[in-house]
Amino acid sequence: MERLWAPWRIEYIMGEKNKECIFCQKSKEHKDEENYILLRGKKCMAILNIFPYNNGHLMIAPYRHIGSIEKLSREESEELMNVLTQMVKLLKKVLHPTGFNIGMNLGKVAGAGIAGHLHIHIVPRWRGDSNFMPIISETKVISEYLQKTYQKLKENL
Repeated sequence: MERLWAPWRIEYIMGEKNKECIFCQKSKEHKDEENYILLRGKKCMAILNIFPYNNGHLMIAPYRHIGSIEKLSREESEELMNVLTQMVKLLKKVLHPTGFNIGMNLGKVAGAGIAGHLHIHIVPRWRGDSNFMPIISETKVISEYLQKTYQKLKENL
């Protein structure tokens, strides 16, 4: 049997689950590097996903705690799209993906892990980034430490 060690995940698995929304909590703490916040706008922020689907997976969320897209103000909508565009350009420049999955899961039944606070996922994709690991062993291999990815993206903002 092959073993894939991911000891950093034990903190999440065994740790106390936070009842507060992570987007609200992280935006208030002002520990951007520790929380992997790449960008703070007036109405929203861009933050790396600490349990990514792929290297460079980040999320854009408004500061305001809302779970419904139709409740966004015009200013929030505009800034979300502007930051989305800026983050795609940044990821292209630094990580050179050949494609992206970009989307929102609105509501628990749609797969939203944080249903009360809408956010946009940006998942960089590369040709051949899917292999046998997720299919056979339900395991995803992330090829770079999160801190290293954060540093590279932050330096190129």
